[in-house]
Amino acid sequence: MRRDAMVAESHRKPPDHAHARLSLMTAPLTALTEFQRLEAQGSWRETPQARLREVIVSVGEASLTLMDPKSDQPLSHWSLPAVTRINPGKLPALYTPSSEAPDETVEIDDPLMIEAIERVQRAIASHRASPGRLRGVVTGLAVLVMLGGLIFWLPDALIRHAARIAPPAQARDIGLAVLADLERSAGAVCRRNSGQQVLDWISPDLVGADALVQVVPGPLNGARRLPGDLYVLGGDLLTTTPGPEAAAGHLIAARLAVEDKDVTLDVMRHAGLMAALRLMTLGTLPRDAMQGLGEAMLAEALPRPDLAALPPAFAERGLSTEPYARSIDPTGAAVLPLLEADPIRDGVPPAQLLTDEQWLALQQICAG
Repeated sequence: MRRDAMVAESHRKPPDHAHARLSLMTAPLTALTEFQRLEAQGSWRETPQARLREVIVSVGEASLTLMDPKSDQPLSHWSLPAVTRINPGKLPALYTPSSEAPDETVEIDDPLMIEAIERVQRAIASHRASPGRLRGVVTGLAVLVMLGGLIFWLPDALIRHAARIAPPAQARDIGLAVLADLERSAGAVCRRNSGQQVLDWISPDLVGADALVQVVPGPLNGARRLPGDLYVLGGDLLTTTPGPEAAAGHLIAARLAVEDKDVTLDVMRHAGLMAALRLMTLGTLPRDAMQGLGEAMLAEALPRPDLAALPPAFAERGLSTEPYARSIDPTGAAVLPLLEADPIRDGVPPAQLLTDEQWLALQQICAG
């Protein structure tokens, strides 16, 4: 007989101890709450030595109650999640309140009651397992997010740390490694002693006492700042301009365009994580760490500072902004603010950077 027929029949017949007694909910919500109350006759043994006793077994939402059929007084309460069937698949079904101490038992032969107990147990188990699965899923996702964050964040964090903690001497070595790769495309560093002496003499006033300025014969469209307060100047600025003012202006602009730690960080990102780890642990870089960086630099636009920051810096050194501006744009259209804010026009006394002999020696730094 189908379940709905069994339920309907149970409503038509008066309840007794030989058949299950039940009442339906008016608006069922879930499989667990299909029955408000389900009762059936059973045989209860309180201990293995006790005699069987007829009881009414009642299923609640989470408990199994055994009652005296004469007085309706509860004799025992069992927790449904802990109820264990001792003889699966056999009739009458034999249940115990705990698999760990199966002394107390009850026999039930009503199929509807047996099925109800199993359904309630399954529903409770499912309800209790779902939060655990959800926590497992959430925990798994959190771990994946953390691992993903580490994968994407940790390498850059280590590279940043390596760039930040590099002492000046180590930063200079990094800059020299970049310069060595730059020489592949821009030509070997010009090393004529008389010209380098002029650079070493003038560079403290332009870019700082600890700065080192080097010249390469190839055009750089200005000057570039490398790690370790190292500056590289294109030889074209020395051979195509009437005086040292344009070259001096490009060195000042290179200092203002980027901080030493920032350019070190950019270089270390090119070198990569393994180079950063080696730098932090051994203090040296792999020989090929900067390979290709010089060519990439030449292909990029030269970093330029904010034009508004240049006139005050030029004024401190008694320099006109016009030679620098005209070396960028001979027409002056793109650098009009520099021309209009020329400190010399505003009355700043012009400084003589170099003597004619010094300028000639500097122009010949790449000769011979």
